[in-house]
Amino acid sequence: HLFLCPNAMKASHRSQARDAIWEFKEGQKLPDNDFAKKWCDNARLLAERGLDPYAVWIARCRVKKISPWLSMRMNDVHNVDDVDNYIHSSFWRKHPEYWRVPGGKGWTDRALDFGIPEVRAHAMAYVKELLERYDPDGLELDWMRFGYHFRPGKEAEGAVLLTQFMRDVRSLTREWSKKRGHPIKLGARVPTLPNAAHGLGMDGVAWAREGLVDMLVPTPFWATTDFDIPIELWRKEIGRAAKKVVLAPGAEILVRAYPAAKPIEQDINSIRGFAASAWQRGADAIYLFNFMDPAPMTGGKKAYRTLLEVGLSRAVVVKQARRHEVTYRDTVAPGMSSEVRLPVDGLKGGTIRLHSGPKPKRAEAYVVLGLAQTDTMARSRFEVTINGQSCATASELADLSTFSGVARGVRFACPTKAIRDGQNEIQFRQLPGEAEQKIVWIELQVVPK
Repeated sequence: HLFLCPNAMKASHRSQARDAIWEFKEGQKLPDNDFAKKWCDNARLLAERGLDPYAVWIARCRVKKISPWLSMRMNDVHNVDDVDNYIHSSFWRKHPEYWRVPGGKGWTDRALDFGIPEVRAHAMAYVKELLERYDPDGLELDWMRFGYHFRPGKEAEGAVLLTQFMRDVRSLTREWSKKRGHPIKLGARVPTLPNAAHGLGMDGVAWAREGLVDMLVPTPFWATTDFDIPIELWRKEIGRAAKKVVLAPGAEILVRAYPAAKPIEQDINSIRGFAASAWQRGADAIYLFNFMDPAPMTGGKKAYRTLLEVGLSRAVVVKQARRHEVTYRDTVAPGMSSEVRLPVDGLKGGTIRLHSGPKPKRAEAYVVLGLAQTDTMARSRFEVTINGQSCATASELADLSTFSGVARGVRFACPTKAIRDGQNEIQFRQLPGEAEQKIVWIELQVVPK
């Protein structure tokens, strides 16, 4: 499947419902970098020459036996700190009273408030245009771009409104399915936890139970991939209706161990680790976001080509080296914890639960501790156990390019028989005798023999 995104605030094509990306109104700034200029200029040139790229791509997908979907960003707020930026729509600029927090400065404040009827009508007009203009296999409503749709404290009321919005879109996809002569499915992207989704007004569980979606993508926003998406919990809360919905946990290209960490791009082994865990927890599909040309991954073109050509099927990932990394939840509802577990003071140590997919059969397994830069880090020693069994210090990692903020990486060999299906418990502690170190990275590596 290939998901084609035709919009941010503006449309990347000539639209009747939205400004086009190359239209600049009322003192709006012109694009000031090569990427933005090419985006605007090329979209305009295509329109002037009578070429609609989305129609072309949809048709080309079918020739290549790829299922084409459209993915509509419901509330994009790139660059909202700059009100006159070229990327913003006249609708957003003319109506600051429609912002989630009128007068607010942050990006979440300046998202549109879907509690306002005019905002919902503006979004619905574009949904109708996409379905009338194009012939996709499915329409995805990307509620995670950017994930905050209601005034603070109004999320519960908002959930009722978004569910009705989903009903209305479902009626449209059914109507257009009949007109097109084939099913047009409906999908949605929501936060990784059911209660986070509900608490922000995106009640994916209710949508699935009511038959409003064919696909649900529990996913982080952008800051980091979440390696601990509880698909089994989604299935339990949805109940019997889960059999009729594709549950496709979403991975981002970025990985951060904690919010202040510098991000790093995924490599082939880390995305295999994500997939192995997701399959073991009952995923129906794996969904990748921001894995886009040119070769975005650590490992460059070779890694990206391997990803596209070999894929992430269950059969593939369990036979390949994989990494299971400690991260956090980047989008949660008010009052919820983001479950940030790192950094950790070394002498204090701790216990971390980590989901690592199926128990390896013929493989080596390693826990990796990553330390922040200090003058004494090279002399520090640690003890590590997994599920109560000791892990032996195996090696110092010479290549730290696939780790973020790690100045020293230490690998500990685990008894393979100690690894469990699913959740594993890793205990770690710095031994006394040297200055305390800061542990900024933890992962479990599985390397088939």
